[in-house]
Amino acid sequence: MFAYAMVGTNDLERAVRFYEPLMVLLGQPRCWQGDEGVSWGSLDDYDRPALCLGRPFDGKPATVGNGMMVACRAPRVELVRQLYAAAMEGGGSDEGAPGLRPQYGAGFYAAYVRDPDGNKLAFACYHADEDA
Repeated sequence: MFAYAMVGTNDLERAVRFYEPLMVLLGQPRCWQGDEGVSWGSLDDYDRPALCLGRPFDGKPATVGNGMMVACRAPRVELVRQLYAAAMEGGGSDEGAPGLRPQYGAGFYAAYVRDPDGNKLAFACYHADEDA
């Protein structure tokens, strides 16, 4: 359904330092880089979306949208934990430590963070064991 998600930043170098380790853990290669931004995933393969990071096209400062969040699918609970740890080490802030979220369905395990610009991210595993 989605081609790509765009995340705005006011400090591209800092944002790339934050996102690069997360994309490596998710197995998403860098597929584009320019003066305006960076993308991971695929911009050519319609079956595989991309995450794009860049300065707003209108030249105004990037701001955070209330209720806006980008969720990254993690096939394993351990990967959710690794992504959360990498985000914290990379200058992110906690919005919800890794754990089961039964209100979203049986086996839904997630962690929530904000990047250094304040954009909200989720790392979600849909098939966690109840002992996760």
